[in-house]
Amino acid sequence: MFIDYVEIEIFGGNGGAGCISLHTEKYKPKGGPDGGDGGRGGDVVAVANPQLSTLLDYRYKKFYRADNGKPGTANLCSGKSGENIELNLPVGTLIKDMATGQIIGDLDVPGASMIIAKGGRGGKGNAFFKSSTNQAPRMAQDGEAGYTTKIALELKLLADVGLVGLPNAGKSTILASFSAARPKIADYPFTTLVPNLGIVRFREMKSCVMADIPGLIEGASQGKGLGIQFLKHIQRTRLLVFVVDINEEDISATRQLLETELSNFDPTLLTKPSVTVITKADTMDESDTKSIFDKLPSDYILLSAVTRQGAEQFLQILERCLDQYQRDNTPS
Repeated sequence: MFIDYVEIEIFGGNGGAGCISLHTEKYKPKGGPDGGDGGRGGDVVAVANPQLSTLLDYRYKKFYRADNGKPGTANLCSGKSGENIELNLPVGTLIKDMATGQIIGDLDVPGASMIIAKGGRGGKGNAFFKSSTNQAPRMAQDGEAGYTTKIALELKLLADVGLVGLPNAGKSTILASFSAARPKIADYPFTTLVPNLGIVRFREMKSCVMADIPGLIEGASQGKGLGIQFLKHIQRTRLLVFVVDINEEDISATRQLLETELSNFDPTLLTKPSVTVITKADTMDESDTKSIFDKLPSDYILLSAVTRQGAEQFLQILERCLDQYQRDNTPS
């Protein structure tokens, strides 16, 4: 099950209390204070795990608490610090503080980790308070409470190429044809209900990650159809591929509709490099296909994922666009 949004509560461990103790030992009638400090509370740590692709593990368990620190004891013995707790999250997870709405973490690199709830500091024992004017203090500190908050975990898939189009435009067929992914393919709308990822290989040792985003319809940015549930996954793609069925009555209008929905959701999406692909070329006679395609802009690509018509051109353009993106975004 693909889950890309959950809300949970996290609790840093409480610090242990300091100890009040006066040393008592034969022949040492004035042994003095020897209360140890309390241990530090454990932290809640978020870790980006590349083996995960969903937040399903966090759908049912809503509370995560690190261990408390142990109290100090006599003989200047400090309490044991509490154990940290790790939350293994998919790469691409955003962590938001529900109270402030601020993003407190972005796990966009495999293996990245960060503390999202610090444990409380341990309290000082009475030995800490000994002074020349207070030789036998009978006071100690309580441990500090750990940081507690409610957070939202929001997964945004990381992909090089995002396929965007109306339902049944042929996005899943493209993904299945050019990668080892096997998304569900059928002749009815909204076949794809979750984003699918696949590795598209250009040649030996060079490939990209392609994402099939569930179909958009007019008004998707206002919640119609599958709404904005999956539009957020497009935000992390480097290159957008607009997929339009050649059987559409007005191909240009459909392309404009897709742009409008993306712009209404996030205007910065239209600043990404994009490619337009006209699919299902195999469903028409060659003469009809040519008459339609000749009226379209020259940078459109005619593709049949079934017969592989236009496949080489498609892969070459993807590779060229991604290479250009890499050059434009590499610090000089």
